[in-house]
Amino acid sequence: MKLYISMDMEGVTGLVDDTFVDSAKRNYNRGQRIMTAEANHVIETAFGEGIHEVVVNDSHSKMNNLIIEELYPRAQLISGDVKPYSMMQGLDSSYGGAVFLGYHSRAARPGVMSHSMIFGIRNMYINDVAVGELGFNAYVAGHHGVPLLLVAGDDETAAEAEELIPHVTTAIVKRQISRTSALCLTPAQSGELLREKTIQAIANKERVQPLTPPEKPLLTLEFANYGQAEWAHLMPKTRMERYSPVVSYQADDILEAYQAMLVMTELAMRTAFC
Repeated sequence: MKLYISMDMEGVTGLVDDTFVDSAKRNYNRGQRIMTAEANHVIETAFGEGIHEVVVNDSHSKMNNLIIEELYPRAQLISGDVKPYSMMQGLDSSYGGAVFLGYHSRAARPGVMSHSMIFGIRNMYINDVAVGELGFNAYVAGHHGVPLLLVAGDDETAAEAEELIPHVTTAIVKRQISRTSALCLTPAQSGELLREKTIQAIANKERVQPLTPPEKPLLTLEFANYGQAEWAHLMPKTRMERYSPVVSYQADDILEAYQAMLVMTELAMRTAFC
C-alpha cells in the first residue's frame, strides 16, 4: 500500500506561536527540526507495518520546511511552492490512505494558531459544511477514493477530524490553552504517541471511508474584511452580495473548488490595510 502524508506545521508539538512557523523568526529552525522528527516517526513506523511507499507533501507556507537530509531515507518528499493542488499535491487514486500531520483547527474554532489558509478567512463552506484546511483536504482525498486514516495536531484539530470522519485515528500532541499557548508533549513523548497511532491507523484502515465530496459543490468564503472579498470577487464565476464580505463559487467538482479557493485567497491577500 502507498501512503500519502500532508505535513503542516502549526499542529506540531511545542510549536505554539508564529516564532516557530515563520521562516524569518527566531524559533523557526527549532520548529523545522521538531516537524521533521514528527514526520519520521510516522514514516518509519508505516514502513514497519508493511507500507511499501510513502510520499510526504510539505504543506506549510512556502512548503520548503522539512529538512530533506534528515528525512527518513525511504520516503519521498514534495517540496516547494507553487503547486496546482497545494497541500494535496501529488495525491491520486493509487494511494491506500492519507495522513495529515501537524494540522490545526479551522479559523472559527479555538486551537493553537487556528486559521483557514489565510488569516483573512473567517469561515469556509462546501455547500453547508463548514471546513478548514483539514476538511477541504479530506474532501480532495475523498474525490480520489482515498480515506484519511490519521490526523495529528492539538485537541481541537482532533475533535474537528472526528466530527467529519467516522473512525479516523487522531493523535493529540498538545492541548490548546489559547491560540498561542498549549500543554505540549515533549518530542520524545509525541514520537511514542505518533508511532502507536500510526500502527493503530493502519490496522483500522478498513473501517474508515473516504470523505466523499458533493457533486458540483458550492464553495463559500466569508472574509474578515470587505476589501478582501472585493479582491476575491475578481475571480470569474464568483458571486458576492453588496455589504457582505462573502464570496461564493459554483464548481463542477471539488478539485475545481479547491483551485478556486487557492486563487481567491491569493487575491484576497493583496488587500492593503491603512
